[in-house]
Amino acid sequence: MRKWNKLLSLLLAMIMAFSLAATGLADGEEGEAAAEPVAAYQVPEDAKDAIVILHTNDVHGAIENYAKVAALKTMYEEAGATVYLLDAGDFIQGTPYVSVSQGATAVELMNMTGYDAAAPGNHEFDYGYENLKTLSTAAEFPILAANVTYEDAVAFNANTIFTTESGTKIGVFGLDTPETSTKAHPAKIKGVTFATGENLYAAAQAQVDELTKAECDYIICLGHLGIDEESAGTGVRSIDLLNKVTGIDVFIDGHSHSTLEEVKEAAGDKPITSTGTKLANIGVVMIKDGEITTDNISSEVIAAAEDSEITARAAAIRAEIEKEYGAAFAASEVLLNGDKAPGNRTEETNLGDLITDAILWYATKDGEDMGVAKENVVALTNGGGIRAPIAIGDISKNDVNTVLPFGNTVAYITIKGEALLEALEASTYTTPDAVGGFPQVAGISFTIDTTKTYDQGDLYPGSTYYAPKSINRVTIDSVNGQDFDPEATYVVVTNDFTAAGGDTYYAF
Repeated sequence: MRKWNKLLSLLLAMIMAFSLAATGLADGEEGEAAAEPVAAYQVPEDAKDAIVILHTNDVHGAIENYAKVAALKTMYEEAGATVYLLDAGDFIQGTPYVSVSQGATAVELMNMTGYDAAAPGNHEFDYGYENLKTLSTAAEFPILAANVTYEDAVAFNANTIFTTESGTKIGVFGLDTPETSTKAHPAKIKGVTFATGENLYAAAQAQVDELTKAECDYIICLGHLGIDEESAGTGVRSIDLLNKVTGIDVFIDGHSHSTLEEVKEAAGDKPITSTGTKLANIGVVMIKDGEITTDNISSEVIAAAEDSEITARAAAIRAEIEKEYGAAFAASEVLLNGDKAPGNRTEETNLGDLITDAILWYATKDGEDMGVAKENVVALTNGGGIRAPIAIGDISKNDVNTVLPFGNTVAYITIKGEALLEALEASTYTTPDAVGGFPQVAGISFTIDTTKTYDQGDLYPGSTYYAPKSINRVTIDSVNGQDFDPEATYVVVTNDFTAAGGDTYYAF
């Protein structure tokens, strides 16, 4: 694998500067009606003497709302509740407000907000295991992941127990999605293992049994597993685990960005809750008189003090980033599609085309000999790596880094045509349903026959994805206008994560 030490996000910024000069359009129309004021949230009267677990998940850099989380925590405490604050993962990556610092600013704000525990999500490993270990020492709360080991020892903490003044014991254990093994850069998680399948269930049941033995009155699983349909075949979703593990009183979920209504519908009568993403909602689990209720409170109805320390610090972080990344350097006449589905995880998009055209241009602009004919050089990136749209109008580096927050480098690999075909087959196994590995390409014209079922073979080593037993859905129609040859040698220019076999790209 060949690698250039250049941020993919900065590359895209450079390409946009040359290719998207256009007049920006206003975000809204003049004379739009002002939004109706929203009534402020009031804590229910029965919160007095209750145990309240506030929870968040998939915050992804929405730091402006941490003050509202703190405000809600204070409101419940002032109402006489015993309050604990938990997060179910993906808090250090998303917007440049947290990704530029590789999560340090997120942990700083979580400390200020008063979190009591958090589970890691797959994106906590985007900047490497060692970075997360460093952040865990800065965090004033434990990171819980019973199924994550490093060199055969639990990497962080498996569980923690909270005891109220009245003596009620609440056991909390954490889980991270086994998909992290393929959703994080392989080189950055070397030595880290994520228990999956039956081993995942066994790890969870062992935690329940341990916390039961410790005489916990309630057991909470803080799990970054999700309910995504693309994960159904591997059995690593929260709803799969709840069918296998007994004794969990509440499963606080993350990963799939699902709302409370969505996880309840998927889980039936199983005890599960989730809040969506980007702190649009804050979850409330109330325990009183042996009864457990779950709710989501919209952040819009929570009034946070504008002069609070958290508000001020979040504003300062945003100002620092805006100063460096906020200036417009280009513009777009069209909306560049950053949606998941329908979007970059289901079909070809204009943003996917722009990114792959950009990295192909970057790799070939200096005329370097890649060892194959020019027409055998193509580009590919995984649709799941495209995290946001770019709106009509001005474009800043802030926008670009929100689209591509992972700090990837541009890399290329040399492979046979048959390996390229296998990668496309494996990376479209759920199409037309969404999959993060969906290939956005340049120089390749291919067809997916969605009337045929993916011919699932063996599990790729160290992965939650399965190799194709046969190639029966994907046909490569042409490569740069030439006939595709499975025996020919091709160069694939991509990001270093995909080049290293991340996501569904074990063939690489």
